[in-house]
This record gives sequence, C-alpha cells and structure tokens, in this order.
Amino acid sequence: MSSLAPFVSSPPEVVRRMLEIVEAKHGETLYDIGSGDGRILITAVQQFNVSQAVGVEMRSDLVKKAREAVEENRLNNKIKIFHKNVFEVDVSEADIITLYLTTTGNNKLRPKLEKELKQEARIVSHDFSFSDWKPTKVESFGGHTIYLYRMSEVAP
Repeated sequence: MSSLAPFVSSPPEVVRRMLEIVEAKHGETLYDIGSGDGRILITAVQQFNVSQAVGVEMRSDLVKKAREAVEENRLNNKIKIFHKNVFEVDVSEADIITLYLTTTGNNKLRPKLEKELKQEARIVSHDFSFSDWKPTKVESFGGHTIYLYRMSEVAP
C-alpha cells in the first residue's frame, strides 16, 4: 500500500489549534494517522493531558525520529508509535483521530474509520476534508484550514 500523503509537518500553532478544536482532554485516547515526527502526539499528552496517544507512521526514518522525541520527553508510558500501514492497525480505541493527509488519502481511509470508530469519536483534519462527510466545524487559522468531524454526525 502506498502512502496516503507526503510528509509535511503541521506548524506547532496549527497542532495546538487542532487539539483545541477537537477538545482533546484527559481520559481520552488520540490516534495520529501519519504521525510523522510525533509532534501532535507529544503536544496532546503534554499540553492537553490526553491519557494515551498512538502514532501510526509508514516511514521508518520518521518513526525513529518520533520515538527519539518521545524518549527525550520521557513520555514512553503515554505514547506508542507503530511503524505500520494504517490499514493494519485497529483504531477502534480512538476517541480522537488527527490527520494531515490529502483529500484522496482521507477518502481512502473513510470506510475504515466508519467501520472501526465509535459514535463518540472525533476527527480533526489539517487542510484536507473528506469528500462525502459534512464537517461539524471548519476554521481558517493562519492560512490553514482545520476540519472537525464527529462520527455521530457523519456515519450511520
């Protein structure tokens, strides 16, 4: 399976705004699909106190970099990073999904999310929407667009 998007990191202020919009909080589990250098995972744990953050990343160099950052921040007990294709990872435990893919990548992922996510789950996407879903909220922020989706509003 090919990548769903090239690696482009989200600026720290966009990461923070994404987590604010999705209302990340203690007691929740966040999955970052295409977790790159791990910045969303680390921010979610350090600044939003999520209980567990899970990254899924296909590129081994980025997995290594992210794991090193997690280790440096002493967050190994709260953050796991899988070096896998997202289609090989069960995301059903997620309360929150964060994405910075492409619209095509999001749309390929949509059936998996509809099948596995619980109704209370929320998805926040940086710059790219899902074609067939109506977002709960769309916010322009510093030249970026952030899309919030609630599974209860998009999936049957």
